[in-house]
Amino acid sequence: MANPALPRPVLTPAPRRKFQRPRVRHVVYTFVWAMVAFDLLVLVWMALSSFKTAREIFAAPFGLPESWQLENWARAWEVGDFGPAILRTLLVVAATAIGTVAIAAPAAYALSRFGARSASGLTSFMAMGLGIPIQAIMLPLFVAMSQIGLVNSLGGLILVYIATSVPFAVFFLTAFFRSLSAELEEAAALDGATPWRTFWQIMLPLARSGIVTLVILNVIGHWSEGMLAMIFLQDPQQQTLSLALLGFMSRVQFSGADWGGLFAAIGLVVLPLLLVYIWLGRRIIEGMTLGSGK
Repeated sequence: MANPALPRPVLTPAPRRKFQRPRVRHVVYTFVWAMVAFDLLVLVWMALSSFKTAREIFAAPFGLPESWQLENWARAWEVGDFGPAILRTLLVVAATAIGTVAIAAPAAYALSRFGARSASGLTSFMAMGLGIPIQAIMLPLFVAMSQIGLVNSLGGLILVYIATSVPFAVFFLTAFFRSLSAELEEAAALDGATPWRTFWQIMLPLARSGIVTLVILNVIGHWSEGMLAMIFLQDPQQQTLSLALLGFMSRVQFSGADWGGLFAAIGLVVLPLLLVYIWLGRRIIEGMTLGSGK
């Protein structure tokens, strides 16, 4: 008697195990946390050193001060003339942020609503501003500003900062305006609103998160900027915060190694930025995330 045919077993391929992606993610996380730990270590070292004497800084770099030298901060504030420098920096940073938003917001809104052919050429033109290094245009900028009498002037430095900030601001806000729905504009047009009124009363308030994020990034970028300030502000009476720090460092080199005062001076520059980021760091991430919606 013939044996009945046995059913052939169904072979199912074994599921592929994804080893590569978890490994890459772990490596990235490890690298990021290592960088965070290193930055925190530097900040702690700087903060502790600002309250030490020069002997303690070299004898116990990461130890607590034997006696907290609060006079280091007072000496840095007085010798470095940081009070007026901070006021001038606040003026420059605020004017730069306002001027950048005033120019970039209407331009970005227009680019986000133009047709593809019209916007592509203008977008490519704005991209040229991002691709040109600032070192390549410093000399022409200095000559142009000298001819119109804006060297050694806070107004001239503000104009330079605005000009170098607008390309990135336009790109950033263009992506943000594109993520907003056009139905509100259509409803406003049916109600008889002009394009300018639609932009000013409807679209601009909706882009508030993106604008706030842009202002924060602008402030952080120009608060401690020193290269352009060194070129366009050669008068000691017009120096900003970064130039005041450089001046204090030069005085320390000639008068003696006041390492505690030097770390305190660095703290005067870094501490406001650190507080701003701790206070508004979540807003920066939120604005960057919303701006990448489309």
